[in-house]
Amino acid sequence: MNKQDHKIHIIGAGVSGLIAASVIEGHGFSPVIIELTDRVGGRVKTDIVDGYQLDRGFQVLLTAYPAAQKYLDFSKLDLQKFAPGAAIFQSGKQIIIGDPLRDITLLFSTLFSGIGTFGDKLKVLKLNRLLKNKTLSQIFSEKEKSTLTYLEELGFSAEMINLFFKPFFSGIFLEAELETSSRMFEFVYKMFGEGYAALPKSGIEAIPKQLADNLHNTTFKFNTSVASVKDGEIILTSGEKLDSDFTVIATEASSLIQSLSKQATSWRSCDTLYFEAESRVISHNLIGLVPDSGSLINNIFYHTSFDTDQSVKNQLLSVTIVKDHKLSEENLVKQVQEDLKEHCGIDHCSFVKRYSISMALPKLTNLQYDMLPSETRLTTTIFLAGDTQLNGSLNAAMIAGERAALGVIEAMNAQYL
Repeated sequence: MNKQDHKIHIIGAGVSGLIAASVIEGHGFSPVIIELTDRVGGRVKTDIVDGYQLDRGFQVLLTAYPAAQKYLDFSKLDLQKFAPGAAIFQSGKQIIIGDPLRDITLLFSTLFSGIGTFGDKLKVLKLNRLLKNKTLSQIFSEKEKSTLTYLEELGFSAEMINLFFKPFFSGIFLEAELETSSRMFEFVYKMFGEGYAALPKSGIEAIPKQLADNLHNTTFKFNTSVASVKDGEIILTSGEKLDSDFTVIATEASSLIQSLSKQATSWRSCDTLYFEAESRVISHNLIGLVPDSGSLINNIFYHTSFDTDQSVKNQLLSVTIVKDHKLSEENLVKQVQEDLKEHCGIDHCSFVKRYSISMALPKLTNLQYDMLPSETRLTTTIFLAGDTQLNGSLNAAMIAGERAALGVIEAMNAQYL
């Protein structure tokens, strides 16, 4: 059989599905991607609203991600880098802390911030050295514990945990109590230390767009809903049946595979609200943290502290909420505006848009960094991809997509042995 005659389908045009298509293309095949929405990206999308670039949730690219370095051309993304630190809003004051070894302008504000003890600062240096010398495979083979327990066992003070680690990593893990696996903490902390957090100039969707632009022999079926998948066949919601020699499911599979119907992934949710303001209260391109336990807000960021593709006259502010609430949108906006005024001194900001993201990050245990291609195989012809297979990160989505594609290639090669 000619390679072009193989019917290989990928369900989901998110980052993992796009990587799977790239790898399959690289072996001479022409896959078909079936996507529910009108464009690529999955959970990694950017909308233009009132002239502003709005990412669907506050997302960043960590430039140290090995898979991102392998599959992305950073120079063409025109990355805008965050300063290596944070602005902490405490008791009506803004306190700047950061890594002065990477940005000397943060030296004095960090030394005299009053955040944490002198012993905490020594422990940060110790943690930096520890993780610099630890491989990713070592990190993901460590015994799992909660991030909070991990930090407490390292001896960090309650003040350091509550004023910095909790608000900062709650915004990454999308949960307020640092229950997330210590493996994920070590991995993310190491990635921050070895690279930068960054955003493409045109928004986070530039990442999947670049991956899609690099595909030359892949067919896309957009606005197409899949009802179920079984060996050799994909049934669309419309009733149409597609013959499929091999299928990669790069989205939530539990609703598509009968045997997985009781194994749905649990997800962490969040709200991201965007506001327009006339000025910025944070002078650097820093993330703002609100550690007050009584505040609904977790972190804030002025996206217009970066260059963007859109020309705007005012400032765009995003606010991330990871705490559970039962507020209507109107009351949520009102509460957030009150919190912004009380904790950050931000007044007179007008609401632009809310993103309520129910499936923001998979809630996983026994986190892994990598897997064998054979481990992505569910049935004779069905393979699973997506970050749910490893850990909740862009890096994991890329690796899982690559491994699922290689699993398909291995299976095809085995047919001809």
